[in-house]
Amino acid sequence: MSWINDPWPWYVAGPLIALTMFLLLLVGKQFGMSSPLRTTCSALGAGKAADFFRFDWKAERWNLMVVLGAIIGGFIASNFMSDNTVEINPEVAQQLSQDYGIESAQEAYLPTEIFGLENFMEPTNLAILLIGGILVGFGARYAGGCTSGHAISGLSNLQLPSLIAVIGFFIGGLIMINFIYPLIF
Repeated sequence: MSWINDPWPWYVAGPLIALTMFLLLLVGKQFGMSSPLRTTCSALGAGKAADFFRFDWKAERWNLMVVLGAIIGGFIASNFMSDNTVEINPEVAQQLSQDYGIESAQEAYLPTEIFGLENFMEPTNLAILLIGGILVGFGARYAGGCTSGHAISGLSNLQLPSLIAVIGFFIGGLIMINFIYPLIF
């Protein structure tokens, strides 16, 4: 099982991603994880409220299977194929401990100081999660796709808007982690 549990080298994983993208292009599909949000909203009747959701969502059902597969695969991997720990750079773990009070960085896959169930009961944390989720979901659809869609599908299709979006994602991420995140936490 080590060939599944251990990280795959770039020369195996990279061509497999490229092959997947080629096969999707061959059958006329584009990979992304924000498209299922639009499909789900349309299937639930959001087309009555907004024209953006008025389309043949049944033709896009396949992307709901991608999300379902990601959820099931993530559950299997985290519960049956890992010890739920991540080995990160000791300097990063020390900085997380000193700057943010995160002591479980080397012990839990998701730091319990952030992702523990008790944190979801605090109104401030719940508001941050809800507002952040809405902004990310809206932003991904408004940008024509999420980070994975633009960075993998868009760049593999040589789309200039995807290159611009990916550059924007990186700039936004740098601004967030260096300036906004320290203010929140």
